[in-house]
Amino acid sequence: MTYSIVARDPSTGEMGVAVQSHWFSVGSVVVEASAGVGAIATQANPDLNHKPRALELLRGGMTASEVVAALKVGDSAVEHRQFAIVDPSGSAVAFTGADCIPDAGAHSGDGYSCQANMMRNTTVWDRMAAAFEAASGTLTMRLLAALDGAQAAGGDLRGQQSAAILVVPSSGTDADRVIDLRVEDHPDPLGELRRLVGVHDAYEFAERGDSLVAHGDFARAAHEYVEANRLAPDNDELQFWAGLGLIAAGETDRGRDFLVKVIATNSDWRVLLDRLDPEGVPASVEARRLLSS
Repeated sequence: MTYSIVARDPSTGEMGVAVQSHWFSVGSVVVEASAGVGAIATQANPDLNHKPRALELLRGGMTASEVVAALKVGDSAVEHRQFAIVDPSGSAVAFTGADCIPDAGAHSGDGYSCQANMMRNTTVWDRMAAAFEAASGTLTMRLLAALDGAQAAGGDLRGQQSAAILVVPSSGTDADRVIDLRVEDHPDPLGELRRLVGVHDAYEFAERGDSLVAHGDFARAAHEYVEANRLAPDNDELQFWAGLGLIAAGETDRGRDFLVKVIATNSDWRVLLDRLDPEGVPASVEARRLLSS
């Protein structure tokens, strides 16, 4: 009922999993990963206990192949299941039960595995693999490319409904994430997932801007805020802080223009500006002066 990919980026050590299905909240069912441990996709009548168990076995030193074999032992419904695992070495292994609804299959390559079931045709998993291998950029972008490749090949026989992506760093804790996004129910889940990835990236810039402001580096902070606004130009939150960042960096006219535009859209931003503590946001004093004049 689903197509997914698990993969490891050899240059960063990041591991991740991405999925799309005609099923509500597919991310809550299929994806799991842990920094420095591995990533798993479990689908087609999945046993959700496979996710924590797989990660536990990987932590214990098993390879992806050994974990897949271990998950199959004693499972009376295993032939109805499909799952795939990638480990920190980049070994990626998939299993497709004989009783999965066709068309079903998998394509494993160097550092990744693409798997699908109940597809429109048998080309989906190979097209996913080709799209992943041809893509450039971050692991996040390559995973998205694989999902797009699956859909272009025909995708889920029933259509689209939800999607998710999870990428973890090469080391860290279970809480560490590079990106963790879900589209629970949407007519274009892949398009919406890409939009959310863009918003996520924009907020990454904004968070770096906040950190720079805390250290008094207003010029560099302004650059981060403006880049955040560029990536999400319709986001009034990012536009507001970009304006303050520019004023702090001495680009007062440009900063004022940003603030005028966002306040014209929603006057509550002016209320917030008046409430800002000058000690925490020094640019707020100049911003109020500019707007008053």
